[in-house]
Amino acid sequence: MQPISLHAIWLGETKCHHCAMRHSVLFAGLEEADFGHIHQPIKDIALGPQEALYRMQERGNHLFTLRGGVIKLVQYLPDGSQRIVRLLKDSDALGLEALVEQPYQHDAIALTDCEICAIPIAVIKSLSQHRPRLYQELMVRWQQALAEADIWLTQFTTGTARQRVARLLLRLSCCAEGNHPLPLFGREDMGAMVGLTTETVSRAIAELRRQGVLRDRGSNIQECDREALRRIADSEE
Repeated sequence: MQPISLHAIWLGETKCHHCAMRHSVLFAGLEEADFGHIHQPIKDIALGPQEALYRMQERGNHLFTLRGGVIKLVQYLPDGSQRIVRLLKDSDALGLEALVEQPYQHDAIALTDCEICAIPIAVIKSLSQHRPRLYQELMVRWQQALAEADIWLTQFTTGTARQRVARLLLRLSCCAEGNHPLPLFGREDMGAMVGLTTETVSRAIAELRRQGVLRDRGSNIQECDREALRRIADSEE
């Protein structure tokens, strides 16, 4: 974990020149004079797959912005099984609970290599006093997180196994940029996203592959027939 000056990021003086945080709406309104109100550096965090950023019920004093990679937010059921309640990608904010002095509500675990900015809550509060728009944008991010949680609840906990897997693949394909391959995460993780067993997800993926809806190589989907996936997702079988 390395400290980075927020001013340096804003000026593009670090490797974060193209950082999503620097250009996001959250910080786009900052001006040179605003940095006189910042007395703590943000921290640069690198995580490998399956490493945790924070754990549920921990109390933290940072808000996080994901610069690159994919993070899963996990909650645990009474029987010890896990449910992935949301995936976060480039420029998403997480750990918003810390803004209202609440413990983190999930385990935040990297699914891929991730680069993260850890921003002290004190910095956010200091800036918000001088830039009210910043806090408004934080509320927008919070609403986006709630809307995303609603989508996961309605799309991935109802319907047949084929429908749920198709909806998940469509959702993940929306996260893939350009013609980049779509990550095909582990079957256990995919099962935890849609409330299915690992075996059920494996059978659904194998069937889609046999039907030519998916073409994968290793852990990535090289091509997927989105129209076919939509027909499956919307079917009433």
